[in-house]
Amino acid sequence: MKQPQKSVTETILHHIDTGVLNPGDLIDEDALIATLEISRTPLREALIKLEAHGLIQRQPRKGAYVFRPTIEEFLSILEIHAGLEGQAAGLAARRLSAASGKALEASVAACDAHSATKGDGDPDGYYQLNLMFHGTIAEAAGNTFLTELVKSNARKLMAYYRARYKYNGVIEASAQEHRHIAQLILDRQSAEAETAMQSHVHFGQITAMDLLTALG
Repeated sequence: MKQPQKSVTETILHHIDTGVLNPGDLIDEDALIATLEISRTPLREALIKLEAHGLIQRQPRKGAYVFRPTIEEFLSILEIHAGLEGQAAGLAARRLSAASGKALEASVAACDAHSATKGDGDPDGYYQLNLMFHGTIAEAAGNTFLTELVKSNARKLMAYYRARYKYNGVIEASAQEHRHIAQLILDRQSAEAETAMQSHVHFGQITAMDLLTALG
């Protein structure tokens, strides 16, 4: 049975999520039209929607590009994102269900296993596990509006977090922090979980500049 085709918005978001599109990349509008077999109208509507969410930037006569922040914008987005992720962790500690608890433990176990067996290898694979960990916590928070904010804001930083895992030792440190945060949530320590998550998500200006340069 033929699978339903992704919408143009879903396709662009999937390309951002998987690293097919990175900050500053030009969106190939003609290729999307041909692949999805659509007219230019739904493509234009999708680009307007994504621009409203701050995920792309359109330039007259140049086309649409994936949002690429300046260092000041990057740090400002990161500050907001750390707050949102921290709030999600704090709420998850208060509202964690049995099913969410099992999903969280499974997510942490997957990150631990990757770190133990692959070390610094396969950073893109670890990044997908990282997304699962953070997504599990966002869902466990039980606030759909907050979950959507976390996801939308995360997409502006995804490429930089993905690049960060290519540095030696970062995957091991991340997996350890995941284990610590998960335990705080499982132990219902809301304030501590929020603080730990904020620290986990944030990184300093020098690291941010390195990542912005690496993806330049």
